[in-house]
Amino acid sequence: MLLGKIIKRKKKYIFKKPLLKKNIIGFKNSAGRNNLGRITIRRRGGGHKTKFRKILFNRFDNTNNGIIISTEYDPNRNSFIACVYDFIEKSYYYILLPKNLKVGDIIKAGSNSDYKLGNSLILSKIPLGTYIHNVSLRKNNIGQVSRSAGTFSIIIDKNNKHARIKLSSGKHTYVSIDCTATIGVVSNEKHFLNIIHKAGRSRWLNKRPKVRGVAMNPIDHPHGGGEGKTSGGKIQVTPWGLPTKNRPTKKK
Repeated sequence: MLLGKIIKRKKKYIFKKPLLKKNIIGFKNSAGRNNLGRITIRRRGGGHKTKFRKILFNRFDNTNNGIIISTEYDPNRNSFIACVYDFIEKSYYYILLPKNLKVGDIIKAGSNSDYKLGNSLILSKIPLGTYIHNVSLRKNNIGQVSRSAGTFSIIIDKNNKHARIKLSSGKHTYVSIDCTATIGVVSNEKHFLNIIHKAGRSRWLNKRPKVRGVAMNPIDHPHGGGEGKTSGGKIQVTPWGLPTKNRPTKKK
C-alpha cells in the first residue's frame, strides 16, 4: 500500500491534458481486424478512446535546443513524455521523458550539446558506462532501441567505427559510433508494479478475455469437444493445428 501511494504521489506532476494540440492526431482502433473486417489478431476490441501524440525520436540536429515546459501522460506508451519549447526555431515538440528530468531543465542535441541528462549526442562523444536510451541503429535515423518505460542501454566498448552496447534484456549489439542516443533512463520505471485489479481495466486497455481451447467446441478449437472436462490425451496444438511442444524454434 505504501508503494502504491508513492507511485501516485509522483504521478501528481504528470498532466493528462495535452498541451500541444497540433502534435495530436486521431487514432482509430481497428480491434485486431484487417481491411476485410476479418480478425487477424485475437482478443482485441473495445478500449478507451485515445489520440496519438507525435514524438520526436530523431534528435540529431543542432537546432533541437529547448526547455522542458510540461511532463504529460501518453495513453499509447507506458513511459511519460515531455513537452519542449525550442527557443531557436520557436516551435514545440514532444520527447520521451528521461528519469529525473524536471520542468525548467534545458536540453540540447547535436554536436554542440554537452554531456548532460536529456541531451542527444552521437555515441562517439558519450563515455563508456553511460546509461542511454532512444538509440538509433543507423546514422541520421530515428531512435528505435530502449524506448519503453524504465529501459536503458549501456555503452560497453567503442572503437573507430562501432560501439558495443548492452540492452536491458542483456543482449549485446554493435552499432555505428555516428548513431545518436539520449542520455538517461526512460521515465516511469515502476510501471511493471502496476496491478490490473479487475477485468474492466483490461477492457479499457483494449484487451478482451482469453478463453481456453478445451472450453470451446470442436469447430472453434482442436482441443474442444468431449464429454465433461477432457483436457488430457490430446496433442497440444495451436488453434490452427500447429504443435506447441517439441517443435524447432529456429526459423529455416
